[in-house]
Amino acid sequence: MKNIVIIITATALLSSCGLYKNYERPIDIKTDGFYHCCVYTDSLGIGGYSWKSIFTDPNLQALIEKGLEQNTDLKNARLQIEQAEAVLKAAKWAFIPNLALAPQGQLAGVDWGKASQTYTIPISASWQLDLFGGLLNAKKRAKAQLENSEAYKQAVQSQLIAAIANYYYTLAMLNEQLNISMQTEQLWKENVNTTKALMEAGQSNMAAVAQTEANYINICTQVVDLKDQIAILGNEFAALLGDAPQKYTIGTLNDWKRPYHLDLGMPSYVLSNRPDVKMAEQQLATAFYATNEARAAFYPAINLSGAIGWTNSLGGVIINPGQWIWNAIGSLTQPLFMNGRLRAQYKISKAQQEQAKNTFQQTLLNAGTEVNSILTKIESTSVKEKLYNKQVESLEIAVKSTQALMMNSSTNYLQVLTAQQGLLGAQIAQINNKFHQIQAVIELYQALGGGTK
Repeated sequence: MKNIVIIITATALLSSCGLYKNYERPIDIKTDGFYHCCVYTDSLGIGGYSWKSIFTDPNLQALIEKGLEQNTDLKNARLQIEQAEAVLKAAKWAFIPNLALAPQGQLAGVDWGKASQTYTIPISASWQLDLFGGLLNAKKRAKAQLENSEAYKQAVQSQLIAAIANYYYTLAMLNEQLNISMQTEQLWKENVNTTKALMEAGQSNMAAVAQTEANYINICTQVVDLKDQIAILGNEFAALLGDAPQKYTIGTLNDWKRPYHLDLGMPSYVLSNRPDVKMAEQQLATAFYATNEARAAFYPAINLSGAIGWTNSLGGVIINPGQWIWNAIGSLTQPLFMNGRLRAQYKISKAQQEQAKNTFQQTLLNAGTEVNSILTKIESTSVKEKLYNKQVESLEIAVKSTQALMMNSSTNYLQVLTAQQGLLGAQIAQINNKFHQIQAVIELYQALGGGTK
């Protein structure tokens, strides 16, 4: 019998070497060629820096700090990490023998005579030998789940930071649009009075007055809409920060400073900083170790157990004081017939591992596509910024020129109004483009992993 156990154990050990392997990224998972261009590959690019080096506005930094402290989703993500840490700690302790103290006492007698007293005070221990990697793979799987929870927390944090920055600069954009619209409102109010005066002097007509009044009313409506949007967005912003509705100090779009890290380039491996990529790979690692656990279930389970203690109930005669008692037991259990359950579980684990692999590959592809789209957006907004600046400069000259020409009666007031209307539209477009440029950098920050901290 002893020889049979040795043969079974040796054979199982030889065939279970693969159960001890650590997870490695499959060689057919491709990570190159995700960017149209990639320079300075020794640099981490914008994805390798903390959010404070990206968002340098002091007012915004204070609001981000508040959000990180008060947001409930982030608090729950931290609690999820604590749970995963506890699971990993439990998996590590599985390698240590279990100890238990189980004292027992007994009173016994005949015909209500004097009772005899017996007691046993044993300390029992049991220990599962992890010869086939079952406990080891469970521990590695728990570690992968912890890393997955940490990646989830990073995802929540980066989404929160990006959301706060988006709200902040959206409010800054709306405030600037409101300022320009209010200035234009006052200007068009004066235009209405001027057009009426020109009509009375016989230099204009009722159609021009009506058109000017219509334009003035349209600007007034835009001002009301902008104030409404600012109020609603401000309330949503307060809720995101965990505050009651209130007004915050908001800077201007001109306070924005383009991160110099953006010019350092992005290596292809920087996608690994993305929380969704981390989570997808950790899910693949978890599935890998789960498959190894399912394989380990085919091999023998070896358990050692024993007890040592003190008793006065040895033999046929009760001895007082007691004597030492001990025992040791070793057992080996080799699965033979489990109604196909072990093989079915192994097939399930293998299929889940393949699913996780496909998901990881697709996550990488999606990440590369997203980053490329954002880079294109940054490039296009930068080009349009120069064009809008030139357009605004030209229209400012046009407004001044038409006003000067009108004073010399070489043009009519309608041309002045048309030039002013064109300038308003260009200024609004200039502000929108500036916001989209800032928004693209925020998106890139998040798309590359949300920074290191």
